[in-house]
Amino acid sequence: MTRIAIIGGHGKVALQLSALLTDEGHSVTSFIRNPDHAADVAATGASRSVLDVENSTTAEIAAALRNHDAVVWSAGAGGGNPQRTYAVDRDAAIRSMDAAVEAGVNRYVMVSYFGAGPDHGVPADHSFHAYAEAKAAADEYLRGSGLSWTILGPGSLTDGPGNGLIDVDPSDASSGTQTSRANVAIVAAAVLDLPGCAGRTIEFRDGTLPVSAALEPVK
Repeated sequence: MTRIAIIGGHGKVALQLSALLTDEGHSVTSFIRNPDHAADVAATGASRSVLDVENSTTAEIAAALRNHDAVVWSAGAGGGNPQRTYAVDRDAAIRSMDAAVEAGVNRYVMVSYFGAGPDHGVPADHSFHAYAEAKAAADEYLRGSGLSWTILGPGSLTDGPGNGLIDVDPSDASSGTQTSRANVAIVAAAVLDLPGCAGRTIEFRDGTLPVSAALEPVK
């Protein structure tokens, strides 16, 4: 049994992920900001813990992460307010990485998005710009953190069913990049069990290959 911490535990992806992981026999702690969300988290089988990562220090996050084997970052400010976007999606995310190092939690999975990076191409006057900048900075920091990291880059999120079929690193995105949140949860659960996914940035969308086959490294 693996002890997994999920930061942003009340998100739609996180709730599905915690249910998958507990069904597989893992011990899951879901960290949430709002105590009113505790019942939703408990319904997945996860333990719930209130932690406001936006306003927590690295030491406080490290104390919360101790005695876990892996951490999944699935939190986000939700857009709208650039200042808060940077505070959560960049600054708090980076503190959580430093906290994982401090706590000795080596495995770290980041839920990012398809196309994230310094060359994201989002104009400065676009409402998505702050999020794109924040995720680019957080992802790059994670790559240099020394942690055993995996960055997941799902496409445009939908509430469609999770059939466990995806396309990884599609070369042609002209047909769209729609990705069900359920499939994101399936992929996140899978990479936690696959050491070969460490050190990889995996962009994907709903597709045609079973997750286990799609995640095999290109030889």
